[in-house]
Amino acid sequence: MDKQTKIYVAGHRGLVGSAIWKNLQSKGYTNLVGRTHAELDLLDGMAVKRFFDEEQPEVVILAAAHVGGIMANLQYRADFIYQNLQIQQNVIGESFRHGVKKLVFLGSTCIYPKEAPQPMTEDVLLTSPLEYTNEPYAIAKIAGLKLCESFNLQYGTNYIAVMPTNLYGPNDNFHLENSHVLPAMIRKIHLAKCLNEGDWTAVRKDMNCRPVEGIDGEATEEAITGVLAKYGITAEAVTLWGTGKPMREFLWSEEMADATVFVMEKVNFKDTYAAGEREVRNCHINIGTGKEISIRQLAEMIVKTVGFRGELRWDASKPDGTMRKLTDVKKLHALGWHHTIEIDEGVRLMYEWYVRG
Repeated sequence: MDKQTKIYVAGHRGLVGSAIWKNLQSKGYTNLVGRTHAELDLLDGMAVKRFFDEEQPEVVILAAAHVGGIMANLQYRADFIYQNLQIQQNVIGESFRHGVKKLVFLGSTCIYPKEAPQPMTEDVLLTSPLEYTNEPYAIAKIAGLKLCESFNLQYGTNYIAVMPTNLYGPNDNFHLENSHVLPAMIRKIHLAKCLNEGDWTAVRKDMNCRPVEGIDGEATEEAITGVLAKYGITAEAVTLWGTGKPMREFLWSEEMADATVFVMEKVNFKDTYAAGEREVRNCHINIGTGKEISIRQLAEMIVKTVGFRGELRWDASKPDGTMRKLTDVKKLHALGWHHTIEIDEGVRLMYEWYVRG
C-alpha cells in the first residue's frame, strides 16, 4: 500500500485508534485523517456524509465505538446497541458509497456465545446465546461484521472485520464506573496504595486528572475518602467485583494496532475463508494472544507491580461475567502475525504510563 494513501482512522483519540495512528506514522504513512467527536459526530449520518464528500478517504479503519465495562453495559443497554449500530451504519455505508478501497472494522470477542467451547474459533459465532451483561453491544458488533461480510459478497468490496480480545494500554479509560477491568484495577490499587502511604499529593493529582462523581483533588480528605470507599478503595483494602475466578485474555493495545495495520496492508477478503466454500461466513479474524489469566491472578500481579501493602478483597455478590473467554488465534497466526508483549510486561508498562500522566 502506498505511503501516501489517504487513511481515515475513526476513533483516532481512543485506546486503539490512537495506537493505530501512532503505528501508521511509524511505518511512514503521511496522509492520515482523524476527527475528534467534537469535530465529527459519527451518530450524525449527514455529518458523516459531508466528511466523506470532503475528504474522500481511500482506506478506512473503524476503531470508533461506544464501550464500557460490566456496570456500564448493564445500566446503558440501549445506548450500547443504538450508538454502535449507528456508528457502523454511517461509516461503513459512506465508505461503500464513496468507493473506499479497503476497510478494517474493529469488533470484540464478546460476540461469541457465553458457553462457547474454549478456545473460541471464529466458527462458534451465533451457535448459542450470548452473555447477558453485554448482549446489546455484542449484537451491534455482530451486525457490523456481517455488514462487512455481506458487502464483500454482494459488491466485491474488501472490508475486513477483526475481533480483538480484551485490550489495555496507553490512553485507556480509567473511569471507576465505566472502565474495563484491567485499567479499573490499576487505578483502584494505585489509589489505595497512595491512601495507605498517606501520599495525599498523589491522591489529589489523580483526582484532579480524573474526578469521581464530581469530587476532584481540591475536595476535603473526608470527601475524597468517602467517594473512593464507594468504589471499594480504602487505605486498608481494595474490594473488587466478583469472585476473581473468571479467566481472561489481554492484549497490549499497541500490539492490537500493529495487528490492525498488518491486516490493512497484507490481508484481503479472499484470505479470510477457504476457497470453494458453498456458504461463506465467519470471515472475521480473532486478534489476541491465545493465553489467559484469572482475574484474581491479574489483581495480585497488579498489587505486586504497584506495591500496595493492604488487603485484596472480593465482593461475590457482584457479577463475574463470562467465566472463560479465550480466543483461538490459529487463523491470525496462519496469516502471519503474532503478539510479543506478555501480560506481566504489559501491566508494568501500563502502570508506568498511568503514574506519568
